Amino acid sequence: QVPLVESGGGLVQAGDSLRLSCTTSGRTPGAFVMGWFRQAPEKEREFVAGVVLSEGTPKYADSVKGRFTISRDYSREYAPDTVYLQMNSLKPEDTAVYFCAANYNNWIPTAPGEYDYWGQGTRVVVSS
Repeated sequence: QVPLVESGGGLVQAGDSLRLSCTTSGRTPGAFVMGWFRQAPEKEREFVAGVVLSEGTPKYADSVKGRFTISRDYSREYAPDTVYLQMNSLKPEDTAVYFCAANYNNWIPTAPGEYDYWGQGTRVVVSS
């Protein structure tokens, strides 16, 4: 098991920014991908962004390209793996519960079923 803990959601206005964080319980050896998904009411869970921690090149959904940035925290060498999702220029359609997901892969899947580990989710509400 790889526990994932998200934080950083909240209520903001359109055009504002938020940063979500996802932290594992420790360092994850080998190829490990961490990603963000979101699920709006009555909609399917969709891929937002992902990154392979050892490689670093991110992947984004078209709907968030240019506005969202996924990054890894490299500031503490022996700290648990942490990724951030910086969300800028938020829109009402970004309103959803955002989930962190992870798996032992050296590529970035976009289907939820390809991830074995999930956080509890953090809610983001963007008002117009």
